[in-house]
Amino acid sequence: MAGLWCWAPAFVKSLPWALGLHGVMQAYFLQHGFGNASNAAIQLPFVGTVGMVFLNLMGAPAQILQSMVGVKWTLLIGTILKALGLIIAGFAKETWQLIICQGIIFGSGASITYCIAMAVAPAWFRKRRALAIGIIGKDPKKKIGHAFSCFLFKASGSGIGGVAMPLMMQAINSTLGPSWSYRILGFMVLVLDLMATMLIREKNPSKERKRKRLSDIFHFDVLKDANYVIYSVASVIGLLGYFVPYFYLPSYAGHIGLTSQQGSVLVAVASACNFFGRCLMGYVADYIGKLNTNLIVTIIGGLSSLLIWTFAYDYGTLMAYAVVFGLTCASYFCLLSPIVVQLVGLDRYPSALSFLLLTNVISVFGPNIASAVEQSVGASNPYFSYKMFAGVTYLVNAVLLVILKFRLDRRPWAIL
Repeated sequence: MAGLWCWAPAFVKSLPWALGLHGVMQAYFLQHGFGNASNAAIQLPFVGTVGMVFLNLMGAPAQILQSMVGVKWTLLIGTILKALGLIIAGFAKETWQLIICQGIIFGSGASITYCIAMAVAPAWFRKRRALAIGIIGKDPKKKIGHAFSCFLFKASGSGIGGVAMPLMMQAINSTLGPSWSYRILGFMVLVLDLMATMLIREKNPSKERKRKRLSDIFHFDVLKDANYVIYSVASVIGLLGYFVPYFYLPSYAGHIGLTSQQGSVLVAVASACNFFGRCLMGYVADYIGKLNTNLIVTIIGGLSSLLIWTFAYDYGTLMAYAVVFGLTCASYFCLLSPIVVQLVGLDRYPSALSFLLLTNVISVFGPNIASAVEQSVGASNPYFSYKMFAGVTYLVNAVLLVILKFRLDRRPWAIL
């Protein structure tokens, strides 16, 4: 599932189809019940939240593990954890069991594979790095094997996987039940990620293996870089809103009278657009600048929640929102790596990425914060708080990106 949760943010961040998985399964459980849980509506959102927490927390352990056993063995360990977490989740009868399997085990494996893949990929590309990270499809130097291996990670966990997975889960849920949805996904992740693990490798592997310590990974001097700090804060705020549509689009579709299948299609379309958005944003960023591209699409993404989702009370309008948001929300994960490299340099990149992923733990509580706001304002206009929360966080993110842009270069049309 998160085969390319590694490449979802490259889901990064380990995530459109991982998020799609949780959104579809949560909507199914809320409609049909889950095990013996009487308060599933309160407990189920924490499954995705815990998964996102561990997706961000395991970056440092992943680097330590890589320094001990190498890239391939580390990817293999992450692959096994992801597949095992999903397969075992198929036997869960209580929400706390689902939190352990899907949240902790799968989330840890997704984090390991994501962080290792994200660390390996930038070294293979000098020209058009933003496009390369966005699609990992073709290296200017024809490194087809390694590009294809990264593409497999993406296919199993990001945009392409996000197209098929919600529809497949909906079909399996309605025929074999949710337990088999988890098991089948687990075996699919195992196969796809093993293929990628066999092909991916470091460009300049170290001849001598030396175990890293936390002090080797977290170089606190990057926190003295004001531009990096601004970008990190902007990222945290923006990601607070990023998770909300993926968590609540399926259930919102049910609220306005759509079928569960239509809700799954919405997630699939958003994920498909997410994949094409990565390609498009990566391509555009190499011409108008990475930061400029991120700023423009962040504004569009925020406005889409405020101006489209707010007034989406039918399938067509909601589909339009899924398309626009899916295309634009991918910018952070597509441009994360090249922007961080641009700000701190390639030498400090691993440490800066580790800090950024660590602070992103805050963002995974976005759906919970939005849910708390929704509960506090009452039920006179259900889901309105989710729409406002997603839109406003994106626009606040855009304001901080504007500040960062003018700190780097005061010329409005500078390519950054």
